Amino acid sequence: MRVMLRTLATLGLLASMLPLQACAQGDSQARSADGSPASPRVAAHPPGAAIASAHGLSTDAGMEIIAQGGNAFDAAVAVSSTLSVVEPISSGLGGGGFFLLHDARSGRDVFVDARETAPAAATPEAFLDANGELDRDRSVNGPWSAGIPGLPAALVHLAEQYGQLPLSKSLAPAIRIARDGFPVYERLASGYERRREVMERYRGSRELFLADGDPPKEGEVFRQPDLARTLELLAEKGHDGFYRGDVAGKLLAAVAEEGGQWEAGELAGYQVKERAPIQFDYRGWKVTTAPPPSSGGVAMAEILQVLEGWDLGELDAVHRTHVIAEAMRRAYRDRTLYLGDPDFVEMPIARLTSLDYAAGLRAGIHPEKATPSDLLPGQLAPLEDEETTHFSIIDAQGNRVSATQTVNLLYGSGMVAPGTGVLLNNEMDDFALRPGTPNAFGVMGYDANAPEPGKRMLSSMTPSFIESDDRVAVLGAPGGSRIITQVLLGILAYDEGMSPQEVAALPRIHHQWMPDTIAAEPGALDAATVRGLEAMGHTVSAGERQWGNLQTVSWDKRNDTLEGGTDPRNPVGKVGISGAASKVP
Repeated sequence: MRVMLRTLATLGLLASMLPLQACAQGDSQARSADGSPASPRVAAHPPGAAIASAHGLSTDAGMEIIAQGGNAFDAAVAVSSTLSVVEPISSGLGGGGFFLLHDARSGRDVFVDARETAPAAATPEAFLDANGELDRDRSVNGPWSAGIPGLPAALVHLAEQYGQLPLSKSLAPAIRIARDGFPVYERLASGYERRREVMERYRGSRELFLADGDPPKEGEVFRQPDLARTLELLAEKGHDGFYRGDVAGKLLAAVAEEGGQWEAGELAGYQVKERAPIQFDYRGWKVTTAPPPSSGGVAMAEILQVLEGWDLGELDAVHRTHVIAEAMRRAYRDRTLYLGDPDFVEMPIARLTSLDYAAGLRAGIHPEKATPSDLLPGQLAPLEDEETTHFSIIDAQGNRVSATQTVNLLYGSGMVAPGTGVLLNNEMDDFALRPGTPNAFGVMGYDANAPEPGKRMLSSMTPSFIESDDRVAVLGAPGGSRIITQVLLGILAYDEGMSPQEVAALPRIHHQWMPDTIAAEPGALDAATVRGLEAMGHTVSAGERQWGNLQTVSWDKRNDTLEGGTDPRNPVGKVGISGAASKVP
């Protein structure tokens, strides 16, 4: 068994679900005539395209657009919009997202920020009840919980600025699937049952989800004709097709009907923001990841640069898990105290992502003892629910997209705007609506993440690229605060030489500073490792339910092969690959 398998097995992160034969790719190394290793030859461009997403229909939509001559950015429009149709539990036109792009022609990396923004009426005071306490129902359900959507603007921006095909062509698969319908799957049906009481408060939600007289059932065909028409208007008119005109009027009327307050100018004025990604090096990898208003890139830089001080492969399972958890602990503490919307908050990003700062954090980690989180004072900040979704794309030109999109909680606010098919998000709960009061996930925030008109709420979404001399990978995941650590473990696994499918399937651990606990999926930590960590002073919650839905693709330049990995925790995910010398799990 290869060294990397042995290393990860000692951590307990290789479960029996992982196919050992999938690791064989890339084992062999070219040799010179004298038997010494030769310099590997690397391909200039991928042999085709690879897409991994959380639903087979969205992957197929992206591959359809690739076959029609589209690039990765056109495919991203198709995948994103189709996910908005088939995964209303996770994302949609009424939500937002982040798109990390690599433009192969220019070599430029750019982060497209399509996060929702706060309406002017959504002040902290608007979320307090008569006793001055946080009104939890208002913060997570209905119109007050919704920020101004960003995803439609992102689709238009990608098509106009980076795509090769007209928006109408890239949106065609989503329009067709919304009109003709798709089979309801288990998670869609069970998620509705969990949110049914809230969703059936709202006329638009009842009209859509109870169209045949009862809730969606697994296997029946679910059609969304109003959403198809909304997508058609977006395809015909671009930004104005959603943010002005008929759709905008219906959104404004729906919010007002249910007692909320949006202004026409807030909708019409929404724009995506292009930002410079966070970039740093880790053990020969160039890591490109999400900047604020995502907290993911800053936290990732801190954690990996702290861990670079150890040879993780030489540590036993207890000590390896210990130093990873301690690095996570410190990064999540800084996430809470410093980060927010960069257009509103001054943040010490250069310091937080510097090698010197990482060295200082590393120096505070005791090799044999856990650091109690209450010795690192502060409080937590908000994060998404795990009903977010992610997709990863590489095309034959070498363009890349890593995209994470969300409506926040399961089915967002629960409210569909009548006549639009648009399910509104409940991202306002990701703000610190009342300092010191926990949000829906039991965590708290401060002024850096307090709502202001037009401000974007802090996020954990962490779409990322990693690139070495001979390999490129695109990855990301949903999972609330656990997004960051899923991507972290994925990067560590790629560094160990694992295949994309192994990366997607890897059992997971997580520490987020508060609560002061190492969480672990079944199979991630064995009993001896748990005992060793507890002896160091850690609290370990072993055998928790599985979490996340990581989607990843990679290009091995030495063998000129493409591979993809889709999280087995989600049975409807799919990898699609075109071109020669490629591998689908």
